[in-house]
Amino acid sequence: MINLIPNQEKKKMVKAFYYRFAVLFLAMVCVVLCVGILALLPAYFFSNSKNSIVDKKIEIQKTEAVPLLDQETSIVIKDVNNKLNLVENAEKGEFLVSEKVINAILLEKIPSIKITRISYENNSPEGKKINIFGTAPSREVLLLFRRALEQNTSFKSVDLPISNFVKGSNIEFSLTLVPA
Repeated sequence: MINLIPNQEKKKMVKAFYYRFAVLFLAMVCVVLCVGILALLPAYFFSNSKNSIVDKKIEIQKTEAVPLLDQETSIVIKDVNNKLNLVENAEKGEFLVSEKVINAILLEKIPSIKITRISYENNSPEGKKINIFGTAPSREVLLLFRRALEQNTSFKSVDLPISNFVKGSNIEFSLTLVPA
């Protein structure tokens, strides 16, 4: 096929094509944006109405009087406050069981004895008591541990119940100490 269109006209046609393409592209972008905005409008109005409802509820709750606490709730609050005070005192370094007493127990511990728990009682009739729970490989080792604790000046008395000596090996024991 013979090309009869002059070069000047060809350039004008190509330029006109790109203009039409750009206008069509911009028109499509505008249409897509309009459709997107129309699609988002219901969600916007829905969330706006929910927000206003929540704001109204908050205002109503601010104006309402706070109900009085019942006895059980008061007890729970006091218990939680006591526990929080205990944790705060522990952070400040004001421990109920002194570090000196625990160190005295650990220094007298024989390597073959395993201590599983140390508990502290402050409200017992005798006063402050420390209970040590653990396991000992034999009666002799347990007796040596008790004697070592008795000789320590940090403790007034050491109570090792005779029931701890029933088993001959792998003895689960409990000791009661009264700090000096």
